[in-house]
Amino acid sequence: MCRGVRIGITGKPGIGKSTVVRKVLKSLRDERISAGGILTEELRKNKMRVGFIVEDISTGDRGILAHIEIKGKPKVGKYGVNIAELEHIGVKAIRNAIDNADVIIIDEIGPMELKSDAFVNAVEDSVKSGKCMIVTVHLRSNHALVRNIKKTFKMFEVTISNRDRLPAAVIRNIL
Repeated sequence: MCRGVRIGITGKPGIGKSTVVRKVLKSLRDERISAGGILTEELRKNKMRVGFIVEDISTGDRGILAHIEIKGKPKVGKYGVNIAELEHIGVKAIRNAIDNADVIIIDEIGPMELKSDAFVNAVEDSVKSGKCMIVTVHLRSNHALVRNIKKTFKMFEVTISNRDRLPAAVIRNIL
């Protein structure tokens, strides 16, 4: 079983990082390996992206991570970031995964999530936990936490040519 394997998934926006993570999560569940942490997904209205959802893998709790209608700060591009929901769902999910899961999944450690000190602290604690981890990070992020992940995790870059094969490669590294 996975002990201390650290996998980072990166790639251009929209290339399929989250899709790879979801396929890996399904394989873990098929193998009866417990996973916890967070997933993110786009929120669309009339085929237009209007925001992002954060989901607790263990409980299924979901909330708005960011939305074009959220006013004030912090902002990332046109999206207002919902720090309260990120911390209520996301940070809680990561902390629960540290305590209870075999594999910690964090999709993703991106500019919106990095606006929360509590999120950064939870990710740092998960790295210190020694547990198996799978995370997604932005290709060009220069945040100190992301730089450390890129240096210390086994990194996979998702491309159009490898994205269908990548979930199996990640699973081979975990099992």
